[in-house]
Amino acid sequence: TTVSVDTAASQVTWKGYKVTGEHTGTINVKNGNFTYDGDALTGGSFEIDMTSIACTDLQGEYAGKLVGHLKSDDFFGVATYPTAKFKITKVVSRGKKGNYKVSGDLTIKGETHPVSFPASISADKAEAKIKIDRTKYGIKYGSGSFFDNLGDKAIDNMFELNVSLDLTQA
Repeated sequence: TTVSVDTAASQVTWKGYKVTGEHTGTINVKNGNFTYDGDALTGGSFEIDMTSIACTDLQGEYAGKLVGHLKSDDFFGVATYPTAKFKITKVVSRGKKGNYKVSGDLTIKGETHPVSFPASISADKAEAKIKIDRTKYGIKYGSGSFFDNLGDKAIDNMFELNVSLDLTQA
């Protein structure tokens, strides 16, 4: 069975950390689908529209500056790389119905690396918190791992995506 992601009802929120605090925002889901054998998840993929990245913790000019910087080549380079993709390569049940360890290939800025995370997936919803090391995808701006003397301007290498996908029967 294949189910599609209802992009209008789905949501991805992001959280990035810096020495002096954090920023949060949203990114739209572009498309996706999941495959099942009976009620067991067997595979799937989804794409997010990086051009839709928005900031939810700042207003006005400051939000615009942050979003502009995130869309620039310093971060996600959305003019060249308008989508990010995740494709499931392995699904392992964690013993409870709908509770999985999902592994797959995450592509950001044209670079693909494996990631694994716990996920809760039912017939109509898939939810997961994915922690990502941005430096693996060539996003090194403000990273204390690559630049000295950043002080309180340092940006954490890890960021989070909270993925909530609504699923509809195809």
